[in-house]
This record gives sequence, C-alpha cells and structure tokens, in this order.
Amino acid sequence: VPQLWPQLPSRLTQQPWHLLYSTGRDGFSLRTLYRSGARPDSPALLLIRDTEAQAFGAFSGSAIRSSSGFYGTGETFLFSFCPELKVFRWTGRNDFFVKGDVNLLMVGGGSGRFGLWLDGDLHHGGSQPCETFDNEILSHREEFCIQDLEMWGLA
Repeated sequence: VPQLWPQLPSRLTQQPWHLLYSTGRDGFSLRTLYRSGARPDSPALLLIRDTEAQAFGAFSGSAIRSSSGFYGTGETFLFSFCPELKVFRWTGRNDFFVKGDVNLLMVGGGSGRFGLWLDGDLHHGGSQPCETFDNEILSHREEFCIQDLEMWGLA
C-alpha cells in the first residue's frame, strides 16, 4: 500500500486513510461493501488479492456506490503488482470510470470489456484491457477468484 501513496492525487497523500471494508472482517458481499462506503465525496481504494496471490485494484476519486450509470473522474486508475507496481491512468477516450449495482461492480470499460469487474458475492472477478485505461489484464488470468478484498477511504 505505501507504494500507492505517490500515485494518489497530491491533495490526498497527507490524509488519514481507514479500512472501511474487508472480506476477512465483513464477509463477501458487494451490498455490504456499498454500505461500508465513506461519505459520498470521499475517494476509495480497492485492494484485491486473488487465489493465485496476485495483488491489484482500483482507485476512485469518489466513494464506491451503487449507481444506474457510470460516475467518477479522470483521477480514477487501475493498478497491479504483477510483479511490480504498474498504474493504468485515464486515457481520455471515454468516461466509463465506475458503475455498480448489487450484482456487479465495474471499473473502466468500452466495447463490452471492463478493466476490472467484481461479482455481487465478491467471489469472482475479471480484468480485460479497456479503452478507459488502456490497461493490461490485472491478474494472471482474465477471470479470477477473490481471496481477500479491502476498501480504504478517508476518515
């Protein structure tokens, strides 16, 4: 996590971050993750470890929440630690930053592909190259099983 701080917007690097949600503490549920969210204007950091011990995730400049459409800003990015930190920032080609409902959370998109998606039970997810971030696949495989997931937000 300390490797990610320099990647965050400078206005956030001196802020106190707190663990808002953890599968180890709160169980595996996208609904619970949404309920655990910080105030609406608070950014969120999603950290995922899959069952192959790969670590990756997403930063959103606004709280992760259920929505009928895409929301967020160009501060949003995807990242992977496979094997060292790689950050995939907004390309400007579209504004498909974050969208979620009770069955699916998506970060980045375009042409039917999502940079990162998580199912409603937070057991499965996937990653594909997408227009929003021009990212690589974040894990070793396009579809993965989630071992641990955390969401961090500002106090």
